[in-house]
Amino acid sequence: MRHPSLRLTPSRMLGAVVIVLAVLALLVWVPNDTVSGYVQSKRGRVSIGDAMAPGLAFGLMALSGALILWETRKSDAPGQPDPRGPAFLAVMLGICVVALTVMIWAGPLAVALFAPDETYRNLRDAAPWKHIGFALGGTGLVTALVCLVEHRFSRLALLIGLATVAVLIGVFDLAFDDLLLPPNGDQ
Repeated sequence: MRHPSLRLTPSRMLGAVVIVLAVLALLVWVPNDTVSGYVQSKRGRVSIGDAMAPGLAFGLMALSGALILWETRKSDAPGQPDPRGPAFLAVMLGICVVALTVMIWAGPLAVALFAPDETYRNLRDAAPWKHIGFALGGTGLVTALVCLVEHRFSRLALLIGLATVAVLIGVFDLAFDDLLLPPNGDQ
């Protein structure tokens, strides 16, 4: 007879799949898709390499999978699946699609409306143009997801969204001169 803690539940499968995907990405995708490693040194100057950001992201993904596995050890009896789960997932996916669409198109649309003689490609690394899509899409994403979980809109959710985006801009854009905020690297 199998021990109850070894039972394969949906949460354990999710944790295992997340870890496997993160490890595969770290071992296959990141090394084959980046020019430099995690840290690069040119003429005695050490700087962050191309692989650092995706490496950290996939490392956090692996940690998340491990935390899911760690938490599933507490529950011996599998619970009944929530029939509202697929609808919640669909709404969450819709929020992500809309937010990413806003993130991609808000900057170019703002340039077309307010600086028609320029192209977004020329301005994608100049303030405030480089922040428009990231700020609107990111704030909308975080705010909408908080509101979804809380089942209501609140000013606090909006403040959390604004603060999250401000911190990310501060950490990534202000700290690194040669790093483009998403989605500017693809424009």
